[in-house]
Amino acid sequence: MTNSKIQNPKSKIQNSTSVVILGAGAWGTALAKLAAINGYHVHLWSRSDSQPLEKVLENENVQIVLSAISMKGVRDVASVVQSLPLAPQTIFVTATKGLEPQTTYTPSQIWQATFPNHPVVVLSGPNLSQEIAQELPAATVVASKSTNAAQTVQLVFSSSRFRVYTNPDPVGVELGGTLKNVIAIAAGVCDGLHLGTNAKAALVTRGLTEMVRIGNTLGAKTETFYGLSGLGDLLATCNSPLSRNYQVGYQLAHGKTLTGVLASLPGTAEGVNTCRVLMEIAQQRSIAIPITEQVYQLLEGEVTPKQALDKLMLRDVKPEFDNFPTEQMW
Repeated sequence: MTNSKIQNPKSKIQNSTSVVILGAGAWGTALAKLAAINGYHVHLWSRSDSQPLEKVLENENVQIVLSAISMKGVRDVASVVQSLPLAPQTIFVTATKGLEPQTTYTPSQIWQATFPNHPVVVLSGPNLSQEIAQELPAATVVASKSTNAAQTVQLVFSSSRFRVYTNPDPVGVELGGTLKNVIAIAAGVCDGLHLGTNAKAALVTRGLTEMVRIGNTLGAKTETFYGLSGLGDLLATCNSPLSRNYQVGYQLAHGKTLTGVLASLPGTAEGVNTCRVLMEIAQQRSIAIPITEQVYQLLEGEVTPKQALDKLMLRDVKPEFDNFPTEQMW
């Protein structure tokens, strides 16, 4: 469903405000339907559409422009939007999870740099698009430095089947949704090798520790990673065959090549690119990310799934937490 205005005839709300969704994949389409249920005029646009983006954005009532395109297309689309006239009150929302290889920027950093005078909101959470399309209950987080912008977006997408929370830590919310994709690849490997519940529980827990460690270094708040966009998204992605990143790990564990796995996926597994960018960040800032490192070596064909497991299990013994406060023993 692309290049179209979506309206819900069952909606009791008639709202003249327009919402433009950039990206007509499964996630963009699911978000478009949520806004339409609340009575907003929704325009769903894809780069493959015949209708130019300027025609879609010429409506003076466009209040929200939401980007649900893949990471590799964010900067190009943002540049196109920048060349078009927009109302000063337009809010930009990013629902993309990934990191730009050339700059290591997050999607929101790209949008904010392109539109420094507009509020930018991050939307992220444990949101498998297929389940949302089926109207199964779900929750998400919208985060921004602008409280008003976050609350506006919250109202646009909230429904009886989709609960939306606000958060003042956009960096943490965005990184939670991005970093968990790498751990999801590892979780897929874990299940593909039939390592059991104990191993997977340990993997996901230690994976969350890595996410917090990276996030803190990049300016995110620890508490955010224990919320919906961190732990919540991590649990959903690491436990669902619907997750493309999980499928990457699962199929690699069954002996398939990365090229073959990616060719068979219905969409982009952002964790593959994210893992490579994270290794660059970790090396520059001296961040210990052993799980991510093994996922990287696996993706690069440097180790087998079994060798990656052995390297993690045979690491030097250490305390569970860094700088954990302890009582002085006399």
